[in-house]
Amino acid sequence: MTIKQALIFALITASTVTLSNAIAQTYQWKDSSGRTVISDTPPPGTLKENTRTLGGAKPATNAAPAAAKPSDAAPTMAEKDLEFKKRQQENAEKAGKEAKEKAALEAKRDNCERAKKQAAMLESGQRIASTDEKGERRIMEESERARELEYAQRAIKESCQ
Repeated sequence: MTIKQALIFALITASTVTLSNAIAQTYQWKDSSGRTVISDTPPPGTLKENTRTLGGAKPATNAAPAAAKPSDAAPTMAEKDLEFKKRQQENAEKAGKEAKEKAALEAKRDNCERAKKQAAMLESGQRIASTDEKGERRIMEESERARELEYAQRAIKESCQ
């Protein structure tokens, strides 16, 4: 180590020690048994007349600094992580719910359109054919047409609101 480096190191060390002594407060008081107590914390109770600081610093108040309340303390990383995961889960649930509602609305619209087309076809008077159980083609009778039209109108009423 060179002389210049040693001098800089000594200067930094001396300034650090001096600075820490100037910042720190020292309290001196006599306890209940008459012994002199020197501490960096203020004395317990209200012994204001016995409290003084050493080293020329300003006298301190008797009140000990109030401890931070747990509710005032900054949240820990674990708490922040838990809150973040909770928000993520709530957002995912909300997105899922919105997707289900959108799908239900689309299905309702689709049912409405199909029911309207079915009703229009049944009201047109055109011949409508269907296939029976044997696979043979059969023309729909008027009574069947009336029942199907009634069913389509009910579906329109329910789906197209």
